[in-house]
Amino acid sequence: MRNKLLISLTVALSLVLLGCPPKSETASGTAGAAAGGDILVGEYGSLTGTEATFGQSTHNGIMMAADEINAAGGVNGRKIKVITEDDQSKAEEAANAVQKLISQNQVVAVLGEVASSSSIAAAPICQSSKVPMITPSSTNPEVTKKGDYIFRMCFTDDYQGHSLADYVGQTLGVKSAAILTDVKSDYSQGLGHFFEERFTQLGGKVVGRASYAKGDSDFRAQLTSVKGSNPQVLFVPGYYTDIGQIANQAKDLGMTQPLVGGDGWESPKLIEIGGKALEGCYYSNHYFYADTAPAVRNFVEKYKQRYGVTPDALAALGYDTMRVLADAMKRAGGKLDGTSLRDAIAATKDFSGVTGTITLGPDRNPIGKKLVIEEIRNAQLTLKATVEPQANAPAEATATSGTTKTQ
Repeated sequence: MRNKLLISLTVALSLVLLGCPPKSETASGTAGAAAGGDILVGEYGSLTGTEATFGQSTHNGIMMAADEINAAGGVNGRKIKVITEDDQSKAEEAANAVQKLISQNQVVAVLGEVASSSSIAAAPICQSSKVPMITPSSTNPEVTKKGDYIFRMCFTDDYQGHSLADYVGQTLGVKSAAILTDVKSDYSQGLGHFFEERFTQLGGKVVGRASYAKGDSDFRAQLTSVKGSNPQVLFVPGYYTDIGQIANQAKDLGMTQPLVGGDGWESPKLIEIGGKALEGCYYSNHYFYADTAPAVRNFVEKYKQRYGVTPDALAALGYDTMRVLADAMKRAGGKLDGTSLRDAIAATKDFSGVTGTITLGPDRNPIGKKLVIEEIRNAQLTLKATVEPQANAPAEATATSGTTKTQ
């Protein structure tokens, strides 16, 4: 009987011990933060899936900046720890990833995404949780309209679309265009709208329209439908995976018009997929990797040393985003609660970034960021023009008043 009692007590004690789980990363991270430990920052992005290079480049830029900040003493003596979630290039997974970062990891801020649809899906979660979110490169205007805890580091699609239309319509003298958009992409739909809006204001005519859906691989029917209208250019505000295939299929159909697009084209995979079919095509972007400005040159050199490749604009924006967040944390002092950190980010002014000087306006979008237009020549990107907005004017309001410098 005594042995049975001892066994019973042993089993009961074991169950009690097993029922008390070890401190989770979240719990220990929160406790550490309260005691002056690591500052937990969340990142969500498309590390895999159809837009994988977007997330990978952004992640590289974020991590390079975080490591540099930590090596220089961190934020007020504390290290930054980035916790990254892969949303697989899916908007629904982006929302899940951000929910996990906030509820389980208890991060003080969230960085991401690139694709506007994913940022729009995740932003309401950050807003309702009062956790600041900064998107490095989602350009759809609706993203920051989700609330006062949502910020961005890039220009917006109204400015981008208008600037592209100015370049096509005024600088190149194009009078007719066809537009091919992705019905599943907020980015594609928004940029297509703003391009058409400005292009028609300038007297241009949209002679053909067609659409496709993310994941399509055959675009011949759409291309054939717009080919008959004989446009001077084909405006395709999509992502690099689709653009490369569209360019190849357009060439196969005998279309000689150049394709024109936005920053969604930006990827080392673009020319790899599209090859010679992209010759003479051009798109807008956030920076030019061969810019001689010291900030750009130093960033490119450091990135090449670390990763062995030339950084694209997504890497540059990720780098700037992490540095802006760290700067805001320093200015917030020891107060890293959502409200204090939000206020510090909102007060960002004249921050010197790789992609330009960053000052956030009342709409939480950067004021007066420049835009570049790059053309593909001999399988290389060449700088064709730089659009400089008027100083101290919101990017959205300067699309028609910016200065275009043709190279």
